[in-house]
Amino acid sequence: MTLRRGAGISRNKAVLNEKTHYWKFFRAGGFDQVKLESGADLANLDQLDQKLWVALACPVHGLEFDSQTLGLIDTDKNGRVRAPELIAAAKWATGLLKNPDDLIKGQSSLPLASINDATPDGKGILGAAKQILADLGKKDAVEMTVDDVVAAEKIYSALSFNGDGIVPADVAGDDATKGVITDIIACEGGEPDGSGKPGVNQEKLDAFFSDAQDYANWWKQIEADKTIMPLGAATASASVAVKAVAAKVNDFFARCRLAAFDARAIPALNRQSWDYVSLAEKDLSASAAEFTNFPLAQIAPGKALPLVDGVNPAWAGALATLQASAVKPLFGDKNSITEAEWGSLQAKLAPFEAQPSGTVGASVAKLGLARVQQILAGSFRADIAALIAKDAAMEPQTSALRLVRYHRDLYTLCVNFVNFRNFYSRKEPAIFQAGTLYLDQRSCDLCLTVEDAGRHALLAGLAGAYLAYLDCVRQSTGEKLSILAVFSQGDDGNLMVGRNGIFYDRKGKDYDATITQIISNPISIAQAFWSPYKNLVRFIEKQVAQRAANANASATASLQAGTATPTKFDTGMLAAISLVITGLITALSAIFSKLFGLPAWEIPLAIILVLLAISTPSVVVAWLKLRRRNIGPILDANGWAVNAQGRMNVPFGASLTKIATLPPGSQRDLTDPYADKKNPWPIAIVLVILIGLGIAWYYGKLDQQLPTGMKSVSVLGTNAPAYVPPAPTNSVPAVTGTNAPAGK
Repeated sequence: MTLRRGAGISRNKAVLNEKTHYWKFFRAGGFDQVKLESGADLANLDQLDQKLWVALACPVHGLEFDSQTLGLIDTDKNGRVRAPELIAAAKWATGLLKNPDDLIKGQSSLPLASINDATPDGKGILGAAKQILADLGKKDAVEMTVDDVVAAEKIYSALSFNGDGIVPADVAGDDATKGVITDIIACEGGEPDGSGKPGVNQEKLDAFFSDAQDYANWWKQIEADKTIMPLGAATASASVAVKAVAAKVNDFFARCRLAAFDARAIPALNRQSWDYVSLAEKDLSASAAEFTNFPLAQIAPGKALPLVDGVNPAWAGALATLQASAVKPLFGDKNSITEAEWGSLQAKLAPFEAQPSGTVGASVAKLGLARVQQILAGSFRADIAALIAKDAAMEPQTSALRLVRYHRDLYTLCVNFVNFRNFYSRKEPAIFQAGTLYLDQRSCDLCLTVEDAGRHALLAGLAGAYLAYLDCVRQSTGEKLSILAVFSQGDDGNLMVGRNGIFYDRKGKDYDATITQIISNPISIAQAFWSPYKNLVRFIEKQVAQRAANANASATASLQAGTATPTKFDTGMLAAISLVITGLITALSAIFSKLFGLPAWEIPLAIILVLLAISTPSVVVAWLKLRRRNIGPILDANGWAVNAQGRMNVPFGASLTKIATLPPGSQRDLTDPYADKKNPWPIAIVLVILIGLGIAWYYGKLDQQLPTGMKSVSVLGTNAPAYVPPAPTNSVPAVTGTNAPAGK
């Protein structure tokens, strides 16, 4: 018994090992990403938890990838490739190759010997591939290339059949069949054909004709019963006419009964005169829609409902239809109807309205009985089925063409979808990288094409990166595109709207690029450290420029008005300037008194601490933003469904944006013949000011503004005699003698 149980456990483990695929992961961008190293990895993508996928969907267009391949994978033709569609493509392709590892190579040619002809599908595809090559004049070829696929697709596109078993309306050879296919799509819904157009497959065809037959049989059954169809085929239109006015007719007769009960209610049951006064002041519409809520006719005890004369103009058309479709066929040519006749009319139509018309052939009811009978009477079902079969017969050929594209492209898509190996390895660009932008002595490798920059920026701004949107034009051909460039190294000092650069797409074509919009975020820690000082300088420059511009405008206006007068010396301004200078000297004195009061080795440390105190808030904010910087919102704004943060930290960001550096082995001549000439006057002026301040300090002229430790008297030392003011001559005799202390 023990041996038998152990054998059962071993068998269970063996089965488990056959069904379970073991994965390897690598870490990049701050998260774990699956390694895709073999065909088995691709074949078992359905076993990989989709929470571990980097992306769950990507757009078909706008990528540096064959859009036709993406269109083949996008089976529902919604313009996006989703994870289930990629899984299905990988399952299909790996099952048709003898060695699924061939997909990892990404070769543009498919050897015919590599097709797995041991399966019925593989055998059919191999035969179709040989036939395609024979049709192209390459009967002896042993492989099919992507160029062969392109040539074959041109041939098959003229045939209007693509092997998916779906036929759009324009495939039919005559207008009648085209009309039926259009009706089927309208009633049952269409399936996306390989061309992207809605079409009909065998399932939709069978469902339509089944509903059409049920609908026709139901009508045939009830037409034979006069209690259900008192007017024959015209019963349906009579029912519609009655339902359109039933509520208002019931309201009319109820008001007439109330008037018979109490004549005092008649004025109230009819609208009051002031209701008409308010309407008479307006321009009434031709349909008299303003009277819709009024009674159908004037209320009176026991009155019959008029159908032609004396009716509410807003309901005149509906009452005329009621008379023609229901009253006249059942009661003769009458211009009014009593309450008893109205009840009899509803009773005669009640059996028809009780029929389950909403459930029998409901999908085709919109076509009407006549159209349904016309379709059933023709050979349309067989004709359309033949078209579907003809299209389906092309399936092996189209599958062979698709397998060649998958053989080249499927693995590349996986390493830009399931993981972002291409993006983070930096060995080759990712499929969403459109090219390289050169601007401000930098090259930006992370550039994406965008359709609407304003809409894209709403989401992309959450990425925390410095983003620049640019319009690109190729003057020689007139080609235009819009791109987004991520600046992740350097600073933003020379980046502004209107700056020009050059953009090279992945094919090497160059475009003139102009910045149109900027989303500013920290680029680097170094930029954040110096940003407070740069912002201060910019603020001062802006204020100086603004004041100068205002002064210039004022002077120009005065000259133009002829009222310019000589400017007088403003003593108040001088006092203000003096006050500012005094305050500045006081502040600097306090700082330097503390600074130079420290030991010499502490002075550099103190300066560093001051700089850190100023820059630390900016650096902390930048650090927090840089550590959250990720590519997810940028791609999501382009139609992706990114399933991970995809961080772009500082080292990785530096690899995406490169700064100009001299090539190795370069020689550099530091002599600049056009360098600014050195002017001695600024230095001389500064020295004169410093000497003047030193003399003023020495003689105590600045003591009132300086702290005690920096007053000029302190330089005399502790042994210097204190200053003694002279005594009054009328009370104390002067002190004489050689031992008398000298005053200052």
